[in-house]
Amino acid sequence: MTPYLEAHSAQVREAAERIRPHVRRTPSLTTDLDPELRLKPECFQVTGSFKVRGAFNAILTLAAQQPMPAGFIAVSSGNHAQAVALAAATVGLPALVLIPEGSNPAKVAATRALGAEVIQEGITFVTREQRLREEMAARGLTMVHPFDDWNVIHGQGTAALELLEDSPDLQVIAAPLGGGGLLSGTAISAKSHDPAVRVIGVEPAVADDAYRSWKAGTIQTLAATPQTLADGVRTTAIGTRTFEVMFAQGLVDEVVLVTEEEIAAAVRVAWSRLHLALEPTGALPLAAYLSGKLPAGRTGLILSGGNANLETVATLLRTP
Repeated sequence: MTPYLEAHSAQVREAAERIRPHVRRTPSLTTDLDPELRLKPECFQVTGSFKVRGAFNAILTLAAQQPMPAGFIAVSSGNHAQAVALAAATVGLPALVLIPEGSNPAKVAATRALGAEVIQEGITFVTREQRLREEMAARGLTMVHPFDDWNVIHGQGTAALELLEDSPDLQVIAAPLGGGGLLSGTAISAKSHDPAVRVIGVEPAVADDAYRSWKAGTIQTLAATPQTLADGVRTTAIGTRTFEVMFAQGLVDEVVLVTEEEIAAAVRVAWSRLHLALEPTGALPLAAYLSGKLPAGRTGLILSGGNANLETVATLLRTP
C-alpha cells in the first residue's frame, strides 16, 4: 500500500469510529438477479442516503475545534442538505442550506423538518456559489462542501468499508459518480482492502464531466447544468480533491456512462423486483450492471439513496 493510500485509509477508519453512534450500518444484500451480486442499499441510511456519513464526519470534526464554528452552510439539491441539517442539529449548531429552485420538494421539506434554514428564492446552479460566499461572509458560517472536502470524502468511504467487511471477496465495486465524494471514498476503501478490486464510477451519459475528466487527465466542466433523472449528480465538474483521488492517483479504474432509458429501467427493477425504494441517482450502479457495462466478477453495488420524487417514480413505474 502506498503512503498516500495508507494515510487516507486510516482517515476512513477513524471516520467510521467517529460517526458510528449517528449513522446506520446498512446491510449487504444478496439478490436473485445474480448469486455473485451484493447490494449496499444506502436508501436504508439515516435521512435516506449515504450523505450523512460525510456530513457527520465533517461536522463532528469541526465542532470539536476551538473556537467552535458559529454554524454551518451548504449548497445542495437535497440529500447533502438533509445530512448537514441533521448533523448540525446533533451538535447543537445552526445550519443554512442553499437549494436551487425546482429541486425535489420532498428533499426541501425534509431539510426544513430537520431544523435547517433553507433559501431557494433566486438560487440556481449558476448563482448558488456567489450567494454562498455572500451568506458565509454575512453570517460567519463554516461551509460543509458536498464532495470536495477530505472529511466528507473519508466519511463517504465508510460505506465501502462496511461492504468489504461483509463481502471481503468482491472483485468489482461500482458507485454513482457526481462530484466524486462517494466514489473517492469508495476507491480509498477498496484499494486499501485489495489493490486488485476494480473500482467503477457510473455517470449519466448526459452529465459526463467526470468521464471527460478521466479521459482528458484534467478537470472538465460542462457548459450547463445537465438535465438527468439522476438529480443527485447534476454537477458540472468534479472537485480538485476528488480528481486527485480518482484520476491523478489512479484509484478509480473506469467510468462508465448510462443512458436515461437505462436509469429508468434500473429504477423499475429496483422497485418491482428488488423491492428497494431507490431514487434514480441511487440506481446508477444497477443501471450499469443491468446494461452489461460492468466488468465480470463478484460485484458490489453501492446504491446511494432513496429520497425519490414520487411523481417521477410513479411515471417511471407506469412506463412499460
